[in-house]
Amino acid sequence: MIQPHQAGPDQLAFQQYRTLLFSVAYRLLGSAADAEDVVQDAWFKWSAADRSQVADPKAYLTRIISNLAMERLRSTRRQRETYVGPWLPEPILTGPDTADGVASADSVSMALLVVLETLSPLERAVFVLKEVFAFSYGEIAEAVERSESAVRQAGHRAREHVQARRPRYPGDRARRRDVTERFLAAATGGDLNTLMELLSPGVTLWTDGGGKVRQALKPVVGLETVARWFAALGTMSYQGVEPGQMRAELTSVNGGPGVVFRGPDRVIATLTFDFDPEGRISAIHNVANPDKLQAITDGIRYELR
Repeated sequence: MIQPHQAGPDQLAFQQYRTLLFSVAYRLLGSAADAEDVVQDAWFKWSAADRSQVADPKAYLTRIISNLAMERLRSTRRQRETYVGPWLPEPILTGPDTADGVASADSVSMALLVVLETLSPLERAVFVLKEVFAFSYGEIAEAVERSESAVRQAGHRAREHVQARRPRYPGDRARRRDVTERFLAAATGGDLNTLMELLSPGVTLWTDGGGKVRQALKPVVGLETVARWFAALGTMSYQGVEPGQMRAELTSVNGGPGVVFRGPDRVIATLTFDFDPEGRISAIHNVANPDKLQAITDGIRYELR
């Protein structure tokens, strides 16, 4: 990252919008590593541009990052067609600023990012720029280099699709954290009865091992099945780590309460949660693919817009 005190005017302008650029790219790609790559590519394009012709650096940089991210998304989607088991986004540690903004936190939730995966690259870009960052359709049309009419149509399709697949239950954040704490205590203590109280009847567990570590290759569905899965945590080894060697930490992951599991020498997995209208856990996303845990391992905590 460029340090402001070392930067020239062009670097300062880029640095001013770097958080925005990463925030857009991560929501478009679902990968912190890919988002960092396209932000770096955006810097190279910005450095080579004739900035005397740039009237609005924010709009110019948003156009660069949107098109780079859409191009990367088209490429990575072909790779994901052969992915082993469910594909989940790369989890990130988020700061209190993200957690304080309900809309911002929801827009980086694992549940929403999974739904965004089902959109086309254009629909995803339009949805993110309009619904998360409040760009006008005219601004988005310029950013994605499409007509305003095409952008409006893409935005309408995306919004309907997301609303159908991602009902929002804002709930109370303190209650969500309390439920997560109780879930973690019950899972590590093998308390099946409490787990069944905290889980929604139709709860679904998604596990992403990417073929690198052993995980369920299909979603695990149903109250009793999911409850028994987690009740066994305190009695069975997980990825070669015995229960006594495993540490579970409650922290902020993707804008909400999450759990990071650590062994003696590595991060093993993360858990994030979605909740139903009654505040029970309706979905659990378990990322165990080591390729997606590097940012967690490095302790990078992202500030997002």
